[in-house]
Amino acid sequence: MDKRLLDILCDPVSKTPVRPLSGSEINALNKAIDEGQVQTVNGAAVQNRLAEGLITTDRKVVYRVEDGIPVMLPEEGIGTTQLTDFPSAA
Repeated sequence: MDKRLLDILCDPVSKTPVRPLSGSEINALNKAIDEGQVQTVNGAAVQNRLAEGLITTDRKVVYRVEDGIPVMLPEEGIGTTQLTDFPSAA
């Protein structure tokens, strides 16, 4: 993802900056998605694995990236507190 875009993107609610998900974070998230354990902030089940995503620097919310385009809709965010095996640090 373009570094200039990352520099201006932030969580639309908290205004916390975001960074790309690490490989271990994506793997943990996709494992939970495969097991049917992941919901968006609005309660919808997440059914599709993420190829890439962005996470707030406070590690609370993940946003998916589709075809290189960040989907920064508050209701589409994925809270990390629901992920039991999410890495504690990137």
